[in-house]
Amino acid sequence: MAEVQDSASVEKASGRFDENSEEYRKMTRRVLWKLDMHVLPPLAFLWLANFIDRTNIGNARIVGLEADTHLHGNQFNSALAVFYASYILSELPSNWVVKKVRANRWLPFLVAAWGIITTLSGLVENFSGLLAVRIMLGFCEGGLLPGIILYLSSMYKRHELQLRVGIFYASASLSGAFGGLLATAILKMNGKGGLAGWRWIFILEGIVTVVFGVIASFILPADLQTASFFTPDEREHAIYRFRVHNLASSRAPLSDAAKAAKDEKYKGRTPSMEKKDEDSHSDLQSDSDKIALVNQEEEQFEWREVIRGLTDIQVWLTGIAYLGLIVSLYSYSLFLPTIVAGLGYSGGRAQLHTVPPYVPAVFLTVIVAFLADRLKWRGPFILMFLPLTIAGYILAIVAKTTTGRYAAVFMMAAGVYPSGPCILSILPNNSSGHYKKATTTALQLMIANCGGFIATFIYTADQKPRYLRGHKIALAFVCLAWFLIFCNVMYCKWENKARREGRRQGNVEKYQQLWDAGLTKAPIGDRSPDFRFTL
Repeated sequence: MAEVQDSASVEKASGRFDENSEEYRKMTRRVLWKLDMHVLPPLAFLWLANFIDRTNIGNARIVGLEADTHLHGNQFNSALAVFYASYILSELPSNWVVKKVRANRWLPFLVAAWGIITTLSGLVENFSGLLAVRIMLGFCEGGLLPGIILYLSSMYKRHELQLRVGIFYASASLSGAFGGLLATAILKMNGKGGLAGWRWIFILEGIVTVVFGVIASFILPADLQTASFFTPDEREHAIYRFRVHNLASSRAPLSDAAKAAKDEKYKGRTPSMEKKDEDSHSDLQSDSDKIALVNQEEEQFEWREVIRGLTDIQVWLTGIAYLGLIVSLYSYSLFLPTIVAGLGYSGGRAQLHTVPPYVPAVFLTVIVAFLADRLKWRGPFILMFLPLTIAGYILAIVAKTTTGRYAAVFMMAAGVYPSGPCILSILPNNSSGHYKKATTTALQLMIANCGGFIATFIYTADQKPRYLRGHKIALAFVCLAWFLIFCNVMYCKWENKARREGRRQGNVEKYQQLWDAGLTKAPIGDRSPDFRFTL
């Protein structure tokens, strides 16, 4: 078997690429600052638009949507459920095409498309029309979150990721507050142009969403290699630090079969092109006869990598756990206006009282994300914060007063919102190889979003005003989520221990055989014995 270069033997250039030097740290701060300024704001606005557009139907419901579209029984819940069907079906295919189409084009396109559809939602007249626009909305929105997670994981190192996820995810918490305020303001247009106020909610918020999508397409960079806001030195530094961080999982052996594959890849290249490529990789490998580096931008689609993603136990543990969170999160977002109305508030007052519970959730989401990256923890923070949500549901069930039930809503949000970025960061941290990661992040969300079907039916009108059955079902799912995350943390600890003790060296031999047989050209990825899972 060919000798494989260990990450500890990577050559580093002096000065700028010496990770212990002040120059290196200063350059890293500059690179991260520029990435944060050019990537996070547009993504936050896209996610803000997503959550507002997804929750505006809840705001529209309490100001006349059901009466004007002649809905009865559970037809409103059915309109919510069909959204999740198309949403779920679109997630995996969307993540597979992100690399081809480029995330900076694909994500804004999806947002602009659903903005147009949201605008058309303001024109529906009956149940059939509402079903049609909800189905199309799901197809457009499904690819956004898995695409954002995959995109961020291609820009930031593993333990820089959750803070960035937390920042844009906090905008979802903010959108819950902003959506209520915006709906209150828009309702003042009731009767303008012969349209009811709830129709203006869809029309105006949809137009704003289209604008967000168009603006984002001009701001977001395609990747580190082509980011125009970097200087040449900054670009080289950004690429270097990202590739060195992923060296153990990017390597591939150069046996005879591997050398033939590499020779084919570089066939027809001029000496100047080869010299340029050698220079760009000189700090990443000391001997090209020892290893090849399959970087994310060079990896080709393989069904074998998709299957690796589909069969990863962490996908199913975290996916079902996230389903439990989704039941709480989506039902909370969609039905909070209805819950508040059940507390005795109506119209504009009901809209305004949906705002305060989101405020502590925003701050906690960012604080937990910062600490999670600093400590390199994911699951442990979920285990700490979900009990807040559990306590919130218990309080909502046993509370006898309006004040007690309203306090419970604060606790629900304070536990579930900070847990979201934690669970979304587990698989990007613990999956390596672009197409495996694309599959795991999307599949996790496909499983999780099945919770949308449950969420839309657990708070039915016959439970007013206390919604006891809905709270009990949501409580059960949050408890399930806590247990599954505990299982995932213990699995990661067990697997990391096995790798430290040398009990996963057989992964290298198995990968070598696949490579030599021409069955894969993907990197070894998270199969590497040197790869460590984040708890």
